Amino acid sequence: MSKRYKLYEGKAKIMYEGPEPGTIIQYFKDDATAFNNQKHDLIAGKGVINNRISEYLMTKLTEIGVPNHFIRRLNMREQLIHEVEMLPLEVAVRNVVAGSLAKRFGLEESTQLQRSIIEYYYKSDELGDPLISEGHINCFGWATNQEIDDMIILSLRVNDFLVGLFLGVGIRLVDFKLEFGRWHNSNEEVQIVLADEISPDNCRLWDIKTNEKMDKDRFRRDLGGVKEAYQEVARRLGVLTEINNIDLNNHNSLSVQDGLA
Repeated sequence: MSKRYKLYEGKAKIMYEGPEPGTIIQYFKDDATAFNNQKHDLIAGKGVINNRISEYLMTKLTEIGVPNHFIRRLNMREQLIHEVEMLPLEVAVRNVVAGSLAKRFGLEESTQLQRSIIEYYYKSDELGDPLISEGHINCFGWATNQEIDDMIILSLRVNDFLVGLFLGVGIRLVDFKLEFGRWHNSNEEVQIVLADEISPDNCRLWDIKTNEKMDKDRFRRDLGGVKEAYQEVARRLGVLTEINNIDLNNHNSLSVQDGLA
């Protein structure tokens, strides 16, 4: 395969120019980062697992009418996605007290919230992804009032669906972060769509019976067993079958040079 043009490289993914106008190839890396890249390691096979989990969840969300950038999976590490103008925001949906919410308010982790809380963060590693308000978003021109409303509606729909889906496989969806972008649809209308990924990298997932962590907190808190936890999430969702026979420790066998499937 000929060398592709790299558009952008982030902490967990690389974006390459797609085969058709308006498309991008999203490549999932094995890098694990925390605390705005202050902590970094490689976890063999993490990108493969996240690719499959995100594909499965994005496909399910498409089926219930949640617009997103996913088109199809290309191979074990890559997806074809629509090109969108990413908003510089992360939208967090919290169902259970954990992480920074517990620290900010001195609350005990694992406390069920009476209602889901939506928070906004400005995406900036240099600034530590600060917590912001809708007023900041509007004043600084990051999104319009209508776009904020669209993100809220979509975030709550995603939350309602994922809570039930994960509950069905014995997993508690504690919280998660979403990213959105502006997409010019077939009618040349600008539409807010879900983008990035949904995986144990950006979701807090706990075993419903034991509260055992099955997400990136295992890396953040040096709990070990990160890959095994991600694999268990994939197994419960029923998406592990295609990677059972692949050597997840072999980085080279699943490199960016793999051809399109």
